[in-house]
Amino acid sequence: MNFFIITGTSKGLGEAIAKKLVSPDNQLACISRTKNLDLIDLADHKNCVLDYYEFDLTRIEEIKSLIKQIVDKIDKNKVEKITLINNAGTVEPIKPMGRSDDLDISRNITLNLIAPSIMINNFIKYTRDIPVKKDIVNISSGAAKRAVFGWAPYCSSKAGINLLTETSALELEDTEYSVYSFSPGVVDTSMQKRIRNSSEEDFVELNRFIGLKEEGKLLKPSYVAEKLIELLENNELKNGGIYHMHEFVN
Repeated sequence: MNFFIITGTSKGLGEAIAKKLVSPDNQLACISRTKNLDLIDLADHKNCVLDYYEFDLTRIEEIKSLIKQIVDKIDKNKVEKITLINNAGTVEPIKPMGRSDDLDISRNITLNLIAPSIMINNFIKYTRDIPVKKDIVNISSGAAKRAVFGWAPYCSSKAGINLLTETSALELEDTEYSVYSFSPGVVDTSMQKRIRNSSEEDFVELNRFIGLKEEGKLLKPSYVAEKLIELLENNELKNGGIYHMHEFVN
């Protein structure tokens, strides 16, 4: 049995990843602010054990107890692999510094960087004594590697995710843990819709992103999810690796 902890499963890429993993051979712990009833129904239909946790990851002081609660449900006699996928995140605020709301900046950094850090910290604490392979996947962005006008908190937090990945991997060398960062590319999700609904004054690359949608160049969440799962199943990723979807698209 493989055990997966996935954040941000109410929609988008997180939902697509969870749906691809629904199987009698897998047990899922899904986390988002609102329950995904379609996902729960799919798991019931496919005889997959799925526990859903309605949880706001900006409540960082409660993450420790959440992880403990989840790990306590792992059957240590049957589990063969445990995977944490830190997918939840936000691009907002889409505004240049000096015009952004302070609380929006705080929420961005908290959800995109602080929460995954605390998830990883407690995931390691509570699974350390389970002698199986353990993977940690951090969903990043191409924006981690370049400055984008209007995305200062997003670029900064995703750059932080990449360095968090590399540092955690260094600390976990020669253990049962591996840590990866994966940038999914430009995926057709509600996040992209919010980007297209911003203003050119706040986001100077607006027309490029509108063009990507109009030209059919956005990747489907199901396609990206399938590729990521394939890479994990085939053990094609190296500990500490920073990967981008375009490396694996034919």
